[in-house]
Amino acid sequence: MISRRVIRTVLPAEAGAVAALHARARATYYPDGVPDDGTDWGAAWRAAVARPDGQVLGVVEDGALTGIASFRVPEGGPVDTVKLYQFHVDPDRWRTGIGTALHAACVEQWRADRRRTAVLDVHVDNVRARDFYARQGWTADPERPYTPGDHHLGLRLALPVSPPGE
Repeated sequence: MISRRVIRTVLPAEAGAVAALHARARATYYPDGVPDDGTDWGAAWRAAVARPDGQVLGVVEDGALTGIASFRVPEGGPVDTVKLYQFHVDPDRWRTGIGTALHAACVEQWRADRRRTAVLDVHVDNVRARDFYARQGWTADPERPYTPGDHHLGLRLALPVSPPGE
């Protein structure tokens, strides 16, 4: 059977499915379990999907949500910079090209929006994600150097701007 993959904006009604995928993905890089910081992730994802200044892209394969990416211009940041806040692929679908396809769709959107730089924070213990981002061209963010004891690394991706009309 041939799988049909579509990358599109996540719908508000899908916030629960997004939160569930997010929880499954995060659980893979917390060896002692995902810490309970009191966040209502269902509400957080509903808010992210509803934000007029942000976007949540989803990968849908055969009717199932298999990948998500949430991004926007960070508050108080330069308008030519976008921040990737969340990027997750269902762990049952790793190594199937979903992450690469979703990342390419993000970059395409960022370039269309005339962004010049993308930034993100990756959990320091999430070696799989760090390796993925390195393969996509992300490098350490010199404006946010790592400090021993931090839980996250700041990464940066330069985005060549598309010529007008492209």
